[in-house]
Amino acid sequence: MTRTASTASPPAPATEPGRTGEQASRRAPDGRSWRNRPMRRVTPWLFLIAPIALLVTFTYVPVGNMIYYSFTDWDGVSPDRNFVGTENYTELFTRPELFRVFAVSLYYLAASVVQIAIALYFATVLSFDLRFRNLFKGILFFPYLINGVAIGFVFLYFFQDGGTLDSVLSWFGAGSDHAWLGSPESANTSLAGVSVWRFTGLNFVLFLGAIQSIPGELYEAAQLDGASRWQQFRHIIAPSIRPVLSLSAILAISGSLSVFEIPYIMTGGATGTSTFVIQTVKFAFQFNKTGLASACAVVLLVIILLITWIQRRLVPDEKVDLV
Repeated sequence: MTRTASTASPPAPATEPGRTGEQASRRAPDGRSWRNRPMRRVTPWLFLIAPIALLVTFTYVPVGNMIYYSFTDWDGVSPDRNFVGTENYTELFTRPELFRVFAVSLYYLAASVVQIAIALYFATVLSFDLRFRNLFKGILFFPYLINGVAIGFVFLYFFQDGGTLDSVLSWFGAGSDHAWLGSPESANTSLAGVSVWRFTGLNFVLFLGAIQSIPGELYEAAQLDGASRWQQFRHIIAPSIRPVLSLSAILAISGSLSVFEIPYIMTGGATGTSTFVIQTVKFAFQFNKTGLASACAVVLLVIILLITWIQRRLVPDEKVDLV
């Protein structure tokens, strides 16, 4: 009898615990894992070179130059920059009238509260299944896409004596030829109203995105329990979008302190509508005091950072888990 020799297959290579055969096969010939190759570790940093370079070039370098200029008497034109120490800051803090323009920011802060309320209302309503909701979303967001200079010129004709607003009011029997930009109170109120029209769309998009990220099962469970729209907003929507509300509050405060485009285009800071930024720009380009203007910019930056830090300490972010 002849005995046939059986050919045995070689044993399968042993894999490391917790590693599949496919993962084990993705090893370099020298035995090293593909994750340990030098290029694999360097590749993420290569992708970060461009954004970091842009961030440093257009953010941190200008801020550093601004801080340096605030300690000089540079006029913005001459190549000479004489170091004067804290003279610019001393002049700034010994002239209280330079900080009185922050009173104008209260108008824009009140307008920010109004625009947040309007944006939150429409974001909540349009998050439900309504007819033509996409059309209304576009209408609300469209003003934010328009250039600020164009908005300033449009509303400049809108508020002028005998302009568009007076013509519309005359249809309802109201008197015409109102000086909407003639007094500080009416001018600042009108300009703040323009900011509401322009920036409501930004807050609307932020709120709408946060609301749409809420799981739909929560709404279904609330409807089964007989919850009304208001109860759904109070117990589901409001707790879920709390981080976005905090972000909107920070943007509202910083934005009200650094208003520039609309009042500069419409009034140039006249009739008591000058803001701290407009005052800073005038120091730099009208009075050729770039050193003092840089000191004003540094102070404004510190104020915004301080208010943001206080706001984050008083209203810290909380992890919301409704599921």
